[in-house]
Amino acid sequence: MPSKKLSPAQINDYKDNGYTVVKAFFSKREVSRLYDAARENHVMTDNTLDLNDQSGKKTRLSLWFTPGDDVFGYMTRSERMISCAAQLLGNNNPVCHFHSKLMQKEPKVGGAWEWHQDYGYWYKYQFMYPDQLLSIMVALTPANKQNGCLQLIKGSHKMGRINHGFAGEQMGADKVMVQNALKTMPLEYAELEAGDALFFHSNLLHRSEANLSDHPRWSIISCYNLQSNPAYNHEPSTSWKVPVAVVADEALLKWDATSSSNNDFLKKEDDPALKQTGWEQDATL
Repeated sequence: MPSKKLSPAQINDYKDNGYTVVKAFFSKREVSRLYDAARENHVMTDNTLDLNDQSGKKTRLSLWFTPGDDVFGYMTRSERMISCAAQLLGNNNPVCHFHSKLMQKEPKVGGAWEWHQDYGYWYKYQFMYPDQLLSIMVALTPANKQNGCLQLIKGSHKMGRINHGFAGEQMGADKVMVQNALKTMPLEYAELEAGDALFFHSNLLHRSEANLSDHPRWSIISCYNLQSNPAYNHEPSTSWKVPVAVVADEALLKWDATSSSNNDFLKKEDDPALKQTGWEQDATL
C-alpha cells in the first residue's frame, strides 16, 4: 500500500489557512495500538508533566525528543508522516524530529491551553525560521467541542510571531493581538475522529478549553523541523538537526516494538520555553 500524500488542495489549505486536516490518516487498528500503548505504558505515566493553566487546572503531557523503536517512534518516523511533512515544509532539506508529546486530557479535570503559537514557545530555543517548523496532531480519541478540542484562528500564521508571556505555567499570546486576530479572521474548531490528523504551522494561533465532558481527549503531536533551520539554544536535545530514520508505514502494526524507557523525556526544569528571559513582560495577558 503506497504511503499517503497530501493533495494540492490540502497543501494550499495549509499555506492559506495555516492548517489542513487529513481524515483517517491512521487506521482504527493503528490507533488502537497507539492508544492501548499510551494508557498501559507506565514509562509515559512516570514522565508526565503537569502544567497549570490560569485557573489552576492541570494539562498533562509526556514529551520526548529522539524517536525510537517503540510504537510512538514508529508512528513519528513513518513514511506517511515524513513525506507529508516534507511536502509542507518544502525546500528539499531533510526532515528532522524536534519532539513528540502525548497529550492527556482526562474527563472533568483536563485543563485548558491558553491562546498561543507553538513558535511562541520554540522561539526560546532560538530557531531561525518558523516556516520550517510544523506540528502534526493525531487524534487517539474523538476531539470535539464538548471535550475541549483545538480552536484555531484561520490564517493567523501570516501575522508572524506575537509576544508571549506566562499564563499560569504556560506561554500565552498577547491578549490584544489575539483579540485583534479574532476580529479579523475566522475562529474554527478542529473536531477530529480517532485517526484523523491535523497539520498546522508553528505560528498558527490556537487554544483549547478544559475537558469538562465525561470522555477523555488524548492525542499525539509530533513536531518537525528542517535540518536547514538551526536552533541556537538547543538544550536539552539536538534531535532537531538529525534527519529522521524513516520506517515503512507497516511498522506500526507489523514490527516488534521496544519499550519507551530509552526515550529522552523532557523534564520541566530543563525546558527553555518555561524559563524567564525578561521579554515576557511585554505581553498583555
